[in-house]
Amino acid sequence: MRVSGNCGLQGRFFTAATIGLVIAGGAYASTVDEATFCGWLFSATKLVNPLFALLDPEVAHQLAVSAAARGWVPKEKRPDPSILGLEVWGRRFSNPIGLAAGFDKNAEAVEGLLGLGFGFVEAGSVTPIPQEGNPKPRIFRLQQEGAIINRYGFNSDGIVVVAKRLGAQHGKRKLDETSSTSSASNEEVKHGGKAGPGILGVNLGKNKTSEDAAADYVQGVHTLSQYADYLVINVSSPNTPGLRQLQGRKQLKDIVKKVQAARDEMQWGDEGPPPLLVKIAPDLSKQDLEDIAAVALALRVDGLLNSSGDVIPTCYRDRAMEMMWCYYEAARHVPTVSPFYPVSKNPVAEEPGGLSGKPLFPLSTDILKEMYVLTKGKIPLIGCGGVSSGEDAYKKIRAGATLVQLYTAFAYGGPALIPEMKAELARCLERDGFKNVYEAVGADFR
Repeated sequence: MRVSGNCGLQGRFFTAATIGLVIAGGAYASTVDEATFCGWLFSATKLVNPLFALLDPEVAHQLAVSAAARGWVPKEKRPDPSILGLEVWGRRFSNPIGLAAGFDKNAEAVEGLLGLGFGFVEAGSVTPIPQEGNPKPRIFRLQQEGAIINRYGFNSDGIVVVAKRLGAQHGKRKLDETSSTSSASNEEVKHGGKAGPGILGVNLGKNKTSEDAAADYVQGVHTLSQYADYLVINVSSPNTPGLRQLQGRKQLKDIVKKVQAARDEMQWGDEGPPPLLVKIAPDLSKQDLEDIAAVALALRVDGLLNSSGDVIPTCYRDRAMEMMWCYYEAARHVPTVSPFYPVSKNPVAEEPGGLSGKPLFPLSTDILKEMYVLTKGKIPLIGCGGVSSGEDAYKKIRAGATLVQLYTAFAYGGPALIPEMKAELARCLERDGFKNVYEAVGADFR
């Protein structure tokens, strides 16, 4: 691990600060109601979060996952605004804001992350065989631009280890439901998914050295699908050689057919098999998008994870920007300065890897709109790429997203960002006269 000499001291400082907040919070809790105390805890994380910026980015990431896994993060006790609730794929989401794959790669902290108040959390990407990923350093901050470059390369503990973790969490969830003596109604008990109060997605990847991508995804389905509320076939990462070639019409059709068959051959209870989504890249040509939409409609794919913000390779950014901005109508109305311009001025921008964060928002939202039109609004879309506020989430929903994901903004903003985003999204919906999220989906086209 590449860690600077004072990281041990900084880590101890972080621990001491956290313990201090817990002690102070304990004293504060005795004098206020639960909702007020919960709000205080989330606000207090703003004091700790800047300490992460002092650490090596990957060390900070590991500390954040460990904190969530150990329950050293606030737990949301306040109900979400009712206007944010929705049902997708027969699953009830208390809100449409989720944490993207890549944060909890090995399903170490699912319960803690769902407890933060996300409507859903996506674990992974998980590969069949454990792999270390690319050499370190492999993650770089562009803090002023609100962006990150990473080239993790699907570092994964492998499906066997992840299955054991998810199995334990699933068992705990079932035990809690069975032994509950609360007066909660049956409707309330069913709220959420297999891992807790929110919905759990599992993102499936392929091993770097694998020559049969479909077999890798099928193996993931066989091992992990029983613990997932939905599954994602990831064909978008720039950090695994040859992965993006799987997005062609013939290759994608072949993979989706095989994975669907593997899922449908398994025995399922009354709730049926988990929905199957495909995660696509944000720098595809119009023809690529048309091909993907055609495959998705023909094979009745359950959903598309659109324009994930962490997958524009550094070496392709100029090409992607030039290509995408000339394809969409919105491109004729944007400033001549590229959204990548501030990033290109940052010395860190020369690092190879995938770009995520605020600079991706305009481009990813335009692609989302295009995919919504191509799929005729018939397939639920998860919008991702540069989301950092409730207003951003609202714009993604109006552009065609049923659900929204973030990652980079959470890495910078910490737990306090989540309730702020939900409150702002609720205000946006109410401001424009929408009674629920469904009414706003694709509103830009009406």
